[in-house]
Amino acid sequence: MKRPSFSTIIIAFSMAASACSSHYTIASVSSSRIVIDSRYDRQPVAKAAAFLTPFKLRVDSVMGPVVGTVAHDMVAIRPESNLSNLLADILVWAGKSYGEEPVMGLYNMGGIRAALTQGEVTYGDVLDVAPFENKIAFITLSGSQLLTLFGQIALRGGEGVSRGTELKIGNDGKLLGARLHGKEIDPEQTYRIATINYLIEGNDGMTALREGANLVSPKEKKNDTRFIIMDYFREQTAQGKAVDAQVEGRIVVRN
Repeated sequence: MKRPSFSTIIIAFSMAASACSSHYTIASVSSSRIVIDSRYDRQPVAKAAAFLTPFKLRVDSVMGPVVGTVAHDMVAIRPESNLSNLLADILVWAGKSYGEEPVMGLYNMGGIRAALTQGEVTYGDVLDVAPFENKIAFITLSGSQLLTLFGQIALRGGEGVSRGTELKIGNDGKLLGARLHGKEIDPEQTYRIATINYLIEGNDGMTALREGANLVSPKEKKNDTRFIIMDYFREQTAQGKAVDAQVEGRIVVRN
């Protein structure tokens, strides 16, 4: 029996597709979030629970250890928030471990994927906040480049910036003023910045970082931001402190 040619197959497929087509078109698409929480535990299924138990024990053993505590709930919202302030400050704090003395830390709001609830913070909680493989990085910007970066932050409505940064932005996204540690930005001066490798590549609209110099961007997994965050929590715990951060007016929006 002779096999049909490739062209014959294509024609047959096209005819079948035409026959199945209709005059209907998509008018709209909508979605909703289904929250999976304790309400589903009201009628537990014993068989399913037994199946999941060994996996739960393994996950809990990894995600359950406590790394520290937070003094109050922390969230990340623009233009400024306690959690974004904390993470930017942690990047500056971490500089000493790399022989660096950054004058500013920058953490993107888009990279903060969860909030922290008052009380104990576990490995899993930190992983929820920083789920990506982002690693700490250091780069030097000229004053003019830094002002460009601040303008890009203003256009985005704010990002996580460290203590000592003072940005005034308009509700139209324009930079109205910028100071660092009480001083105006000197276009001829250089500024060492602590941030993450994702932003160094110019992502999230912060392309000014691509123009920097003297990049230090360690690739080893131990340099993931999640591990640096945990180290900070552990240090605070060893000092008998709960981790705290406040909104301080680092980024202010004006009409």
